[in-house]
Amino acid sequence: MNIKDFQEQLIEYSKEIGIDKIGFTTADPFIQLKERLKLQKKLNYQSGFESDDVDARTDAKKILSEAQSIISIALAYPNKMAGAPQSKKGETRGIFCRSSWGEDYHRVLKRKLVELEAYILLHLPNSKVQSMVDTGELVDRAVAERAGIGWSGKNCSIITPEFGSYVYLGEIITSIPFSPSTPIEDQCGECTKCIDVCPTGAIVGPGQLNAKHCVSFLTQTKEMIPLEFRERIGNRIYGCDSCQTICPKNKGLDFHLHEEMEPDPETVKPLLRSLLNVSNREFKTKYGYLSGSWRGKNPIQRNAIIALAHFKDESAVDELKQLVKQDPRPVIRGTAVWAISKIEGEKSKSYLENCLLTENDDIVMEEIKNAIDNF
Repeated sequence: MNIKDFQEQLIEYSKEIGIDKIGFTTADPFIQLKERLKLQKKLNYQSGFESDDVDARTDAKKILSEAQSIISIALAYPNKMAGAPQSKKGETRGIFCRSSWGEDYHRVLKRKLVELEAYILLHLPNSKVQSMVDTGELVDRAVAERAGIGWSGKNCSIITPEFGSYVYLGEIITSIPFSPSTPIEDQCGECTKCIDVCPTGAIVGPGQLNAKHCVSFLTQTKEMIPLEFRERIGNRIYGCDSCQTICPKNKGLDFHLHEEMEPDPETVKPLLRSLLNVSNREFKTKYGYLSGSWRGKNPIQRNAIIALAHFKDESAVDELKQLVKQDPRPVIRGTAVWAISKIEGEKSKSYLENCLLTENDDIVMEEIKNAIDNF
């Protein structure tokens, strides 16, 4: 079969199965990316969630030896929610970021990639294919940029002319020598709004992120969130959208093209107090289908406690004190101590002094002492 004709057929098929954008690039190594990743590692800017194998992250042939091309796909996701519940006194709510609305995007994209793979193998049965979404070795954004899906914005997101940066990305490495697409020229210009608005200053320069300071990363860690960042997290219980919502290229864009991506308002804007004592089973039942559930309930509960402090929600103090008294997890107890001190202020001093008499974990004791010293 003529590869050029098949490439056109594949593009048409991708539209039929609901892929919003498709592009192609060679399997050549990503030389510049490799240098950037080495610099990130040297500066200790990596999150730790990514693969440590820089060669595999920048060379498709390390993953599939017969690789000749990479197919990049994008699916647009919604950024506005109908019927979103609002926080009110005694009923404060957290928020999952937009990339955790609806069904876990890894599953959604994987299904599309599997359909593409099947179509390829039906017509070219001797070809080799290997797909990945986010958790694979290759850097999705680098592939998408070179495949003409969009340009890499200063906020480190791929920005497409059609859908802005609200797109999920995935790719297929293949042995088929497809013609590469034309990359899109950077259209950010002199704009620095995403850098200016970043809550923690994690975007240290155009296209350079200190992932360890990024709110999205911080909400996914399992340890105590550093004191300097807690108040900047606000009511975010998973992820952060600030550098996207401020972007002029996203203004007026909102796409509802995939039913499985539509958010359930009560799930993605949950009542914070409902999260404090949720069991593992309850968490999996209600939130397990979201991409934001991948780290389990512990980080979400910790973030909910921080959000309650953000709102100074006095109705939660008794429950927070119960956590300090009974919860076996030092991170939860320590965060609850901090939240109580923020909500009640100096009024909580005698309570915290009493806690110091019974607490024996270093993390929690340090939180208690810091809170008392700050009064």
